[in-house]
Amino acid sequence: MRERASKSRPHFEISKEVRDRMVSQIKEYFLQEREIELGDLAASLVLDFFVGTLAPEFYNQGVYDAHRYMLERAEDLLSLQK
Repeated sequence: MRERASKSRPHFEISKEVRDRMVSQIKEYFLQEREIELGDLAASLVLDFFVGTLAPEFYNQGVYDAHRYMLERAEDLLSLQK
């Protein structure tokens, strides 16, 4: 994952192998849970929707959690003072 120069939305690069696996997982999910057989194109469009719309929310939450964690660790450092 790499963030673009624009701070508005992160850009997620997914390798072909990972993308193919995700498409297969989406197809399997729809078949098992919804009894809908998706083709590769439909599953790719679902993946594009999640990556473009929902993934940034998870990414931002991860950045926030990492920031909070680092602040807490920095506070712990102050307790080491003598």
